[in-house]
Parts: sequence; structure tokens; C-alpha cells
Amino acid sequence: MSDIQAQFSVLKQTADAKVVDAIARLIEDGEDHELNRVNVVDFSRQHGLDEERVISAFLHAARLGLFDLGWNVLCPGCGGVLGAHSTLKALKPDDYHCALCACGYKASVDDQVEVSFTVNPRVRRIAAHDPDTLPVWEYFKQVFWSSGVDFNKESFATLANEVTLDTMELPAGEKATMSLQLPNDFVIIFEPVTHAAHFIDIQGEPTKDRQQLAIMYNKVQAPTGTTTMRPGPLRLSLENQAGVRVLPSVFIAAEALHHLIGKRKPFLTAKRMLSNQTFRDVFKADNLSLDQRLQITSLTFLFTDLKGSTALYERVGDLAAFDLVRAHFHALLEIISSERGAVVKTIGDAVMATFVRPEHAIVAGLRMRAAMDELNKKRGTADLIVKIGIHEGPCLAVMLNERQDYFGQTVNIAARVQSLSTAQEIHITGPVADAPAVAELLQQREIKPIQKQAALRGIADKMVVYEIP
Repeated sequence: MSDIQAQFSVLKQTADAKVVDAIARLIEDGEDHELNRVNVVDFSRQHGLDEERVISAFLHAARLGLFDLGWNVLCPGCGGVLGAHSTLKALKPDDYHCALCACGYKASVDDQVEVSFTVNPRVRRIAAHDPDTLPVWEYFKQVFWSSGVDFNKESFATLANEVTLDTMELPAGEKATMSLQLPNDFVIIFEPVTHAAHFIDIQGEPTKDRQQLAIMYNKVQAPTGTTTMRPGPLRLSLENQAGVRVLPSVFIAAEALHHLIGKRKPFLTAKRMLSNQTFRDVFKADNLSLDQRLQITSLTFLFTDLKGSTALYERVGDLAAFDLVRAHFHALLEIISSERGAVVKTIGDAVMATFVRPEHAIVAGLRMRAAMDELNKKRGTADLIVKIGIHEGPCLAVMLNERQDYFGQTVNIAARVQSLSTAQEIHITGPVADAPAVAELLQQREIKPIQKQAALRGIADKMVVYEIP
């Protein structure tokens, strides 16, 4: 048995067999570009597989060395990769700049950091492992643009033929010229390797005189700027002192370009990855560094606590109570994972969990309550009563006590909301109740939340909360 076969044998012990078989076929038969920056959300859709099982399988495959995990900071405008990192720790706290869009961005983990998987070169060597050998358009497709840009053969042909005036492969140390006919449109000379851009604002009457423009690529600073020219002939002189091959490309920045690169498909975000139980379990070392603070615009927190656990120990004894608490934890953690959530930590008899979407937290809370009823029914008692609180809002992802954790007022409110419960009711806040998917879910289940105002410890003003009876 080869090493790779042995790795797949191990993978089948920790991941869904159907997903593992699909991954094996991808490595064996897939085209090179299909194995570079694999979009696992799209992969699951194409193969009719459960997204969570696919994500989990690829994570385990990466842990075994079959794939390399990548964290790519994206431009929300054009979908270009502004920074490609092998670990989450490598994300920079300062702005990332997109030369093509002439804008700067913070690396928001909500929707601007893509998590992708590239086959390890020891498993199968693909063209993207040597990006300097990729043809111009393959470089754009596989390296510059993210897996979330929805290209197909037809749209890429349109990009190459209708939106582009010219492209060139210019080796290090070389000089070359392009002879162009400038249209009456805004033009961008963009180089995807060094991320350099020069803009040509075309104005005025057409001219027959040949216009001149010189651009030099170097290691010091990517050339940027805007030049005003007239429609007509242009001699573009290019010099490459960047030390690497460059790929200057001249685009017509009109509606057709915006339309082509504006079509998007879902991809695995860093926020979703941080709330994935498999990632938290097997990639603990690939988490944040101690001084990192990643801003998250919106995350849903679920807190639970076991009511009267001290009295429970006194009433049934330590051994029986321990078994009960352990059964309660097992049920809760299994539900959280199956509903696309992740356990951040347990504190005594309490659980703190995160979910990317509030409706997943609601379903988890309802299932938790039903699970406790079932455990009590089996014992013929009502010993297990879980208080649940759910809140959604902005927060910071941080490292605390050698564990990836969360900080901020959203976390504090979620913990306080949980304490409002006196029995097995669930308390949620306005942002959760107002989410369209949550409202639809409660309506389908004929659950009518009870609105009330509550004073939360440490929160200055009373808050509107909703009790789910």
C-alpha cells in the first residue's frame, strides 16, 4: 500500500466515506486547476454532498498532508486575492490594497477571507505549484481571482477577447512594447503578479498621432497613477525590473468587465471556519496569535447553563450527578456540531458556542431542550433543566488562555440573556428574532415568542428580549 493510499485509509476513519471517495477521484482524475484553491462549498454542490461533511473531510485531509490550507484575503470589489496566507496567524492587521479597484480594505473575516484547499505537491504536482509557468489567463483564473468569482469557459473567453486590448508575458529584466488603439473608454493597465495598475482616462476628440506611455515594474514600489489621453494609437513601453515574470494586461474598464467579474458563487469564509467544530478540534495550532484581534461584523452566540446543578449533586449523589451532567454535555455538543456550530468552551456546567447564522442557533436551542426532555423521560425525573440564551452581533476573535475565543459586548449580552431563563425556556434578543430566517422558522413551528423588557447585569439600559416558551 502506498503512502497516499494509507492516508486515505486513515481519512476514512475520521470522515464521511462518500466524501473521501469524491476527494480521491478529484486527486486521481481532476484537471490541474480543479485541485488548486478548491472551493469546498462549490465542490459539495457539484457532487450533491453535505457541506459540513465536505468541510470536515477536507480539514482532516489537510491535517494528514493531502491538501494545503490557504487563507486568502479578497477584494470585495473585483474578487481578486490581495494576500494569500498559509495560516490564519499570517493575516495582517493593516489594510490590504487592491490596485485594480484603487481601494484599501481591512481583512474582514465575515466575507473577505476565503478558506481554500490546494493539493499537496507530494500527492500530485499541478501547474499552480509553479505559478510562473502558468499562461496569462490561467494565472488570472487560478492565482489572482478567488474561487468565489463565477467564471466559466464562455465568460473567460469574453474577458480575453472582448474586454482586453492586449496582454503580454514579460520575463524579468526584459523590455517590450505594445501598440494599442485606445477606445473612447476608461482603460486599466493591470499587472497581476506585482499587483500594479495604471489608469488611462481617455477624453477628447480622437487623434491619429501616436501617443507614448512608459511603465517600469520594480521591487520598490508598484507603479500606479492616472494618465489622461485621447482616443487613438498608443505606444506602451514596458520594462520589468521586478525580478520576476510580469503579465501586463490592458483592460477596457466598462460595464462588460464589471459584469464578468461581478458574478459570484458561495465560498468557505474564515468566519464559518472559526465556527466549525472540526477546525477547532484539529487545527488548534493554526489559530490566532496572541496579539491578533480579528473583527467580525456579525456572529451568533449561544450560552447554556444547567439549572440547579449544585442541588442536583446533593440530591442524587456525586456519581449519578456526574453521569447526568456528562450525558447532558454529550447531547449538547453533538447538537451544536450537527447544526453548523462550534463549542468555544465549557465553564462548569455551562457551554458557550458560536454559529454563523442565528437560525442555526435557534434550531440547536430547540433540539437541546428536546434532548433534555428525552433524557429526563428516560430517568423518570426532571433533573436536567438547561437555560439557553442567544444573541447576535459584532465581536472580536482573540486568543485567551491558549484557546481561540471571542470578546466584546455581544458576548456579554449573550451570557446575560441566558441567565434570564428560569426553566427550559429559551431567551433570544431582537437581532436574532428580527432575522428573516428565524421569523420564518418560528412561524413554521407555530412558536410565538413573548416580548418583554429585561435588565441585564452590567448593561446600562433595559433590553427587549423574546422568550421562546
